[in-house]
Amino acid sequence: MIFASKSQPAPPCLAIEKAKATGSYRCDGVLHAIRNDFYNKCYICEQREPTTINVEHFRPHRNYRDVMFDWNNLFFACGHCNNIKLAKPIFDDILDVTQETDEVDKKIRYHINPYPKEKAEFRALENTDRVNNSVTLLDAVYNGTTTLKSIEAANVRNLLLKEIRTFQDLLFDYYDETYSAEEKEEIKQKIIRHLRPASSFTAFKRWVIRDHENLKADFEQYCG
Repeated sequence: MIFASKSQPAPPCLAIEKAKATGSYRCDGVLHAIRNDFYNKCYICEQREPTTINVEHFRPHRNYRDVMFDWNNLFFACGHCNNIKLAKPIFDDILDVTQETDEVDKKIRYHINPYPKEKAEFRALENTDRVNNSVTLLDAVYNGTTTLKSIEAANVRNLLLKEIRTFQDLLFDYYDETYSAEEKEEIKQKIIRHLRPASSFTAFKRWVIRDHENLKADFEQYCG
């Protein structure tokens, strides 16, 4: 999970649809705006370009139209994460990625060992209900709950591991003394791009930097 700022004002189609008896909050303007606001990736698992997209209500609307059509309550999620979040009431009270003060990638440590079949690990760095609930949600998303969800979670982890391996290769290359200064600068820019919010699984990559003192001096400033 990574900070994503919601664009303002709300797409005009949202008010138009709200005024209809059977209007939909999934209007074209909303779909395009949340795709851009959340960098075309699921706000929970951070998978880019998901093939199943849900316009999620961060707070359950419970058929209240003001909540159902609240622009600030509409998030971009994949089907896997949305279904898991809907399964438990405690997931209604998690960190909000659209609030910078929630520091979603700093109040939780994200880690996965870069080997096949490894599980993702999450540790709360602040003992609050919202942080602990977020950790429980992330564990369910990345490691599974049911047999079906465990298979889906393994697929997400496979994508994550490929990204982490690519990121690690760049780090090894950057500190390889056989590269010229120009080549190292090009590699550095690629590393920085991986640390930006638009990258897949950004939180995990930022914690690769934060977990290693020898990397922090060069790259922590790019970790948000």
